[in-house]
Amino acid sequence: MALYVYAIVAENHPASVEGLSGVGSEPAPVRVLSSGRVRAVVSAVSEEIRPKRRDLLIHQEVQERLMKGGPVLPLQFGYTAPDESTVEEVLRRDADSYLADLERLEGCVEYHVRASQEEEKLLRRILRETPEAQELNERIRSGEEDPQLPLALGQLVAAQVSERQEALASGLIEALVPFAREHRVRQPSGDDLLNLSLLVPDDRKQDFLTAQANLAQEIEDDVELRISGPLPPYSFVQ
Repeated sequence: MALYVYAIVAENHPASVEGLSGVGSEPAPVRVLSSGRVRAVVSAVSEEIRPKRRDLLIHQEVQERLMKGGPVLPLQFGYTAPDESTVEEVLRRDADSYLADLERLEGCVEYHVRASQEEEKLLRRILRETPEAQELNERIRSGEEDPQLPLALGQLVAAQVSERQEALASGLIEALVPFAREHRVRQPSGDDLLNLSLLVPDDRKQDFLTAQANLAQEIEDDVELRISGPLPPYSFVQ
């Protein structure tokens, strides 16, 4: 039977998953599959697993339970293997790599930081603080009919938005990265200007949270800083 694989842990990890039911429409018990120096946390499945709310919550609950017992290599939602022997073979083959990653992640959790900016307030600030934008805007508002004016203003404002948001994102990264053992910067999505993952050691966690709270108070009131965590270190599993 196919197995849904939640995570990989070292052989000495307690892997306390008793009482947990796994993903799928017919949930099977979450259990541990051992092979030498590493173990996989799995449950049997008989169907393709889709990202339904219950299954997403179960996946996360298993990760959080495992995090309490030591370092864990969390797999992304939806990973399945055809049978036990396939999982055991992978565990034996890649044990050295898994153990190296577990050692690297020990004593750390992931925090995810996103930032967005209220566009209307930013545009008003650009018009207020940029003489060239002020001039173009006044010429348009006065009724000047040059068709190039709106285009020039739009290009200028767009360049200013990009420049200011890149500078803001860089400043936030520079302020937060010193608290992390590793970090990942990814392309922001939607209205966000920052998408940052940080691997924060336990002994720096409070310093990091304090720094983040201070930043949230210091930045412009049109900037929203959002933090998620502590999380399993999904972004740092190689």
